[in-house]
Amino acid sequence: MPRISAIATAVPDLDFEPDYRRWALSRLGEGREGKLYERMANRSGIEHRWSVLDEADARLDEGVGFYGGEPPSTSARMAIYAEEAPELALKAIAGLPELGRVTHLVVASCTGFVAPGIDQIVARRLGLGADVERVLVGFMGCYAAVTALRTARHIVRSEPLARVLVVTVELSSLHHQEEMDLEPLLMGAQFGDGAAAAIVTAGEAGLELGEGISAALEESDELITWRIGDTGFHMRLSGEVPGRIATALAEPIVQQRGTGGRDPGEIAAWAVHAGGRSILDAVEKGLHLSPDALDASREVLRLCGNMSSSTLMFALKRIMRDRPESGVALAFGPGLAMEGFRFGWADAG
Repeated sequence: MPRISAIATAVPDLDFEPDYRRWALSRLGEGREGKLYERMANRSGIEHRWSVLDEADARLDEGVGFYGGEPPSTSARMAIYAEEAPELALKAIAGLPELGRVTHLVVASCTGFVAPGIDQIVARRLGLGADVERVLVGFMGCYAAVTALRTARHIVRSEPLARVLVVTVELSSLHHQEEMDLEPLLMGAQFGDGAAAAIVTAGEAGLELGEGISAALEESDELITWRIGDTGFHMRLSGEVPGRIATALAEPIVQQRGTGGRDPGEIAAWAVHAGGRSILDAVEKGLHLSPDALDASREVLRLCGNMSSSTLMFALKRIMRDRPESGVALAFGPGLAMEGFRFGWADAG
């Protein structure tokens, strides 16, 4: 059976969370909305978020840095993506204990586009053979890591000698938008940059990748959207999302699909996309999980914020250290859709 034998992660050097909070408060002022923002930011569970921009460019003050004048065009943002996304991806790959002979490369990213693609750039920079098969998973949003890992699973199941390198890289900080209202400012306070890399193969010890999980909520198309505009990519994240997730997960048929018939409390590990504190609270409530069940995801949220597709990989890395006998990975994204898979530790052989 296919297994994740190693996971490595990377974030850029600049923590821009303090500057964003200062800037957001300056937009809202000292009145009711400013105080509400500060209270909600303090309760968000996020202490750090990272950006590929340098300290000067990341400043949000008017007249300073990349965002200081007129909102940067999408082409200007993509120029930075083309340069920085491969670098951050390679930083994550460098953290793998052993790359070995890679036969397939699967890359997921939804925060930028470049051609030749990130997959080709990374393959060339790593010196991978010209015969390495590549798959690029683009613009799927926060659950793209699930799709990338399930793709690797299918490859290994069809080619048992395959060694698949899976990479996720997201530069969410390139899509900052000038906003004056409380709701979009709070949404913008969730996202940061990050990359992860994993090896999926057969026979080595690791997290065995089990059956996939997919579910799309009815009449939810507009709850999470991710649209390309003239000044970057524009996200809409409805406040209804946590409640809809909690309601959906409470349904017996959804729980049956997710856990394979087991009671959620019997599952040893939960790797849940840390889309925000309210998302994690909704999962905990919907599945009636213990207060510590999502500790790995909450710690990722605290240290890095929401890194779109990379976030789940960060949680899996933490969970992998404990070698859980059973686990479920879940992520949520545009649709509103839930994607996931079951997993469990397996020794070599």
